[in-house]
Amino acid sequence: MAKARKTGASFDDLSTAFRHGKFAPLYFLYGEEGWFIDELERLAIQHAIAPHERDFNLDVVFGPEANAQAALAQCAQFPMMTERRLVVVRGFEKLDGNAAFEAYAKAPNPTATVLLLCHRKPDLRSRPYAALKKAAVWSHFETLKDRQLPSWVEGRFRDFSVSSEAGAASTLAELSGPDLRSLDAEVDKLVTYVGDRARVTRDDVLRAAGHSAEQNPFALQAALGRGDVTSALAIADGLLGKAGNRSSEAIRIVALLSAYLTKLWKLTGCLAAGVPQSQWAGQIGVPPFVVREYEPPARRYGPDGIRRALGALLAADLELKGGARRDPRLTLTLALRRAAAPSP
Repeated sequence: MAKARKTGASFDDLSTAFRHGKFAPLYFLYGEEGWFIDELERLAIQHAIAPHERDFNLDVVFGPEANAQAALAQCAQFPMMTERRLVVVRGFEKLDGNAAFEAYAKAPNPTATVLLLCHRKPDLRSRPYAALKKAAVWSHFETLKDRQLPSWVEGRFRDFSVSSEAGAASTLAELSGPDLRSLDAEVDKLVTYVGDRARVTRDDVLRAAGHSAEQNPFALQAALGRGDVTSALAIADGLLGKAGNRSSEAIRIVALLSAYLTKLWKLTGCLAAGVPQSQWAGQIGVPPFVVREYEPPARRYGPDGIRRALGALLAADLELKGGARRDPRLTLTLALRRAAAPSP
């Protein structure tokens, strides 16, 4: 019996092969980061079967609503008036009786391309997953770490033949958060926003999100890092004033500032351990060209000050999410005053 490959296929390799019309008979794709799986499904449908051939040669099966025998019957069919048919099984881990695919994995239909998609990591020791890892082209898509998001954003811009200014991708990643579907939607919006200019700047990211150069979350975090309470409160007040939902905006601001302080916390560890400056960016998860901006606030706060500031933001987050009656502006104001105060 063939041995399972230790390393799965990369997203880049799979997407390139799909775009060039190169398909294997069987794919097993799984993991927590659904964007990669959804994108590969989209590319497979786009490039494996011509639009006018899909009525007879494309089947999309929803695992929770189907059973394995019906799905296997679709996989075994021969294509009609084309060289291949495509079968996509979404939610394969919920397909009733999917262990039957163990036998199919050993002898897949050579005239079909079958995508078995799991939006989580199944127990790979059980049937049919162990057999699929041995016989199919497989890949595990894990949630990207924060430090990986800017590179992913830059890659998406390149897919649209759009370049980006240094710092634009990291700014977008911080503003939008780690969910790749939401982040991808923001990339689409920015590509439309810059139009024929075909270059995204950091100011474009801020303006598209409804922020100005003076009033934006990054100006707020810089004011917090300096301990400039007056500026921090003014910026926060401006951001809340423009928000349609003050409570949601306050929660988002608290989350961004908490992420900022967490980076400062990691940097204090680097400073205490004597980590070379060349390694700081990788340790705390920021682009190398901005890492120096984190040193002064990290030294100003110190570990105790950061711990206290994070505590103030955590209390605000719990209050905002707990449906407290206090106005979100007041909750945020009190949290910023406590977080920006100098260490005792």
